[in-house]
Amino acid sequence: KTPTFDFITAQLELSQQSSLSAILVDIPNIGKTFTAKYYVRSHKNAVYIDCSQVKTKTQLVRKIASEFGVSSGGWYHNVYEDLCYYLRSIDHPLVILDEAGDLKNEAMLELKAMWNATERCCAWYMMGADGLKERIRRSIDLKMVGYTEIFSRYGNHYSKVTPDDGREREQFLNGQAKIVAKVNAPEGTDIAAIVRRSKGGLRRVYTEIEKLKMTQG
Repeated sequence: KTPTFDFITAQLELSQQSSLSAILVDIPNIGKTFTAKYYVRSHKNAVYIDCSQVKTKTQLVRKIASEFGVSSGGWYHNVYEDLCYYLRSIDHPLVILDEAGDLKNEAMLELKAMWNATERCCAWYMMGADGLKERIRRSIDLKMVGYTEIFSRYGNHYSKVTPDDGREREQFLNGQAKIVAKVNAPEGTDIAAIVRRSKGGLRRVYTEIEKLKMTQG
């Protein structure tokens, strides 16, 4: 349970319990996706969507529907209406939208429409890297349709886990890498060496541990 894990879990729990929506924007490789997937496995009526795999509005809505067990085949407008009806009828649903910056504009506007249709009934949680923040900012500056409303509906705020200061961020990332390595590395492993090689990146920590397991296996 890293600081990232604890921070995002607390945000997801608050969002789901209160049917609130939020945006998390932070650097890659800190455990955002892992935390979101873990949360969905352990909480009822919560689904995880990898938006990089469903970039259009049709793909996105059908995917959300299928994750909730709503029929995703047939006419699109029927899927959309059935999904919105279902989200309004169940107890505190939560949709986690990872890699949200990959969505096409039509999909972003459809998210706004679904938010409107499920207001105070469903929580929506966007996650992404700096590209998502820049895209929303640029779209608002260019007065593109819907983006001011989207940002407003998601709280008019970007959440972040990692410190802004470079040295503090390095300490934060190395601390997370140490936590993960200690729990998962084989007994007797030089944890400090893994942290140095990973430079705080959790995917690299995983790779280093897998390499150690292979050599010892």
